[in-house]
Amino acid sequence: MRRLVFALTFVAIPAATALTMAQSARADVRGVDVEALDRKADPCVDFYQFACGGWVAKNPVPADRRSYGRITEVQERNLAILRRILETPGADGDRAKAAGYYAACMDESKIEAEGLSPVASDLATIEELVNPDDLPVLAAHLHAMGVPALFRFGAQTDVLGDPTQQIADLDQGGLSLPDREYYLKTDDRSVDLRKKFAAAIERIFALAGAPADRATADANAVLSIETALATASLDRVQRRDPKNTLHTIALNDLQATIPNFSWRKYAASAEAPKFQVVNVAVPDYFKALDRLVGSSSSTADIKAYLRWHVLHQSADLLPKAFADADFDFFSRTLAGQQEQAPRWRRCVIETDERLGEALGKAFVEETFGPQAKTDTLKMVQDIKTAMQQDIDAASWMSGETKKAAMVKLNKVVDRIGYPDTWRDYSSVRVARDDALGNRERALAFSRARTLAKIGQPVDRGEWSMTPPTVNAYYSPDRNNINFPAGILQPPFYRAGRDPAMNYGAAGAVIGHELTHGFDDQGRKYDGDGNLRDWWTAADGKAYEERAACVAEQYSGYTVAGDTKINGRLTLGENTADNGGLRLALMAYLAGPGAKMKEKVDGFTPEQRVFLGWAQQWCESARPEAERLKAATNPHSSNKYRANGPVSNMPEFAKAFSCKANAPMVRTPACRVW
Repeated sequence: MRRLVFALTFVAIPAATALTMAQSARADVRGVDVEALDRKADPCVDFYQFACGGWVAKNPVPADRRSYGRITEVQERNLAILRRILETPGADGDRAKAAGYYAACMDESKIEAEGLSPVASDLATIEELVNPDDLPVLAAHLHAMGVPALFRFGAQTDVLGDPTQQIADLDQGGLSLPDREYYLKTDDRSVDLRKKFAAAIERIFALAGAPADRATADANAVLSIETALATASLDRVQRRDPKNTLHTIALNDLQATIPNFSWRKYAASAEAPKFQVVNVAVPDYFKALDRLVGSSSSTADIKAYLRWHVLHQSADLLPKAFADADFDFFSRTLAGQQEQAPRWRRCVIETDERLGEALGKAFVEETFGPQAKTDTLKMVQDIKTAMQQDIDAASWMSGETKKAAMVKLNKVVDRIGYPDTWRDYSSVRVARDDALGNRERALAFSRARTLAKIGQPVDRGEWSMTPPTVNAYYSPDRNNINFPAGILQPPFYRAGRDPAMNYGAAGAVIGHELTHGFDDQGRKYDGDGNLRDWWTAADGKAYEERAACVAEQYSGYTVAGDTKINGRLTLGENTADNGGLRLALMAYLAGPGAKMKEKVDGFTPEQRVFLGWAQQWCESARPEAERLKAATNPHSSNKYRANGPVSNMPEFAKAFSCKANAPMVRTPACRVW
C-alpha cells in the first residue's frame, strides 16, 4: 500500500550493548543533559556543538552502526525490552507467535543447514519462465512473498475523488540501489559504486551456483534493466508534488497503453478484488516497463533480474555467506557500516516489522503509562492552540485562507501511543524452524490485507507504524497525527521531567507533525483529505515565496565535507522542524512557562526549550551515511535539524544574547509558520 505519510523518520539497526548503563543514566536525566554540552563552544556560533559536542566526543560510531545518536539510545532501550518480551517463556496467542518468529530467525544453525532450499522452488519457477505472457503470474507470486520486483501494486486513498474510499494503485519500484540517481550520475564516485554493485550481484549469483561467465552476464543484465527503470522513474523532488503521482485511468485503457503485460492476469493472480479504475503513479515508468517486457531478447535478462531480487530480498535469512555478501555492499560500501549488528537485534527488528502489533501490545503494557498519554494529549492541545494563534497572526494570509486553515486544523485527529484495536495475526502460520518461510507468510498476510482494501472505505483507525517505533507521522489523506509509544520515551518525553525540556523535545515533535499538515505538500490537502487548493492565488504565491527561503537556506548546508543538502527534497521536513519548534516554544510560554521563571541547571526556561530541541539530535555519523542520507532522505542532517530552525528565531537570539551578525542569527530569517 502506498500511504501518504510524513514522518519524523529515524532509520536504525542498533549497536552493541556496552552503552546500556550510560543510556540508563541518561534516561534518568530530568533536565538539561549537562554532560552532553560543550561549554567551550559558543551557542551563537554553533548551537549544535554547544548542545551536543560533549555527547559526540564520547560517542564515536560503533563498528556495527552507520550512525549513532540519541535516537539510537531510545531504540536500544526499546529493543532490549522487546528482546526480553520475546525470550520470556510462557507466552500465548499472538505473543507466542511473535516469540516463535524470533526464535526461528535466531536459529543460525538451521538456516545454514537449509542452504538455498528455502528459495529453491522460487528460483526454479523463474528459470522455467519461457513465455513473457506468464510474467504477470510470476510477478504476482513474487510480490506476495515480499520481492519488490518490477513495480509496486497496492491500495491508496482516492484523494482526487472520494477520500473516504481506497482505489488500486500502481507505482514505480524494482530498484536495488537507494535512488534513481545512483544509476544515472556520471561522477567518479557514482561510476565506482555501480561497478561495485555489479560485482556484488555477480558474487551472490556465484554463491547460488552460477558459473563465472553466467554470473557476470547476469549481473550486467540486472544493472542494465535497473538502469532503464531508473531512467524512467520520477525523482524524489518531483514526487513531492502529489499531483505528479496521481493519474487515474480505466483498467481497459491501461491495458491498451501498456499492452505487453496482462494487468487483468496479474490482478487475478494477486487475488486482488475486482476493480475497473487504477491510479498509475508514473505513466512513463510503465511505458518503459512495457518496452522492456516486449523486447524479443529480454526474457533471459528478466529472469536474471528476478533471480537477483529473490536472492537479495532473502539474503539476511539465508546462510551467512549470502548475508555477508549482501551486507558488504549495501551496508559497508553504501553506508560505511563496518560490522553486522548482533543477530538478536536484527531478529527483534525483523519480528517487530512483520508482527509488530502482536509484540507492541506487550511493549505498551510495560512502557506506556497513563501519565504519558495524559501529558502528550495536553501538549497536543497546547500546540494546536499555539498554531491557531500563529495562523491568526500571519500577516501574509488573507482572512479567507485563514478561515480554511482553521477548519483543517480543527479536523486534525490526535492518536497517541497505540491503536484502539489490535491486529489479529491468527491466520499467519509461524514455524520455529522456518525463518524465511515465516517472513514470506507474514508478508503475504500483510499484502492480502492491503489488496483487500481496494474498493473499500478507508480505515482511519489503522496505524502505519508499530507501537515500539521511535518515530511519529502525519497522514495528509487522513488528516491525523500519530505518536507511537516508542518515541514517547527519554530524551523526547519523561514523566515528571522539567516541562521546558519536554516541550522542547516531545512538544516540538508534536508541532513538527502538526506543521506537516501545512507544509509544501500537506497544504495541498483539505481537512477531509481531498487534494484541493483551498488557498487564494495571492496567499499561495506568498506561501511559495516563504518556502523558497527555507529551501535556499538548507541547500547551502554541506555534509561529509563535499555533499550539499537538497533543500527542495527536504523542504517539508525543514518547514516542519522550523514550525514545530516555534509552536512548542509558544505553547510552553503560554502554559508551564508562564509560571516557571527560575533557572535550572544554569539555564533559563527559554534556553532549556531550545536545548531540549537540540539535544535529541545529538549524533555521530559516518560520511558515507551522511551522503546516503543527503541523496535519499527528506530529512536534513541532524546538525542542521538543530541549527537551522534556531537560526531563524529571534527568540533564540534573545535567549542566548546573540549579536546580530552571529552565525546562529540568519539574515534574512526564513519563516513559513
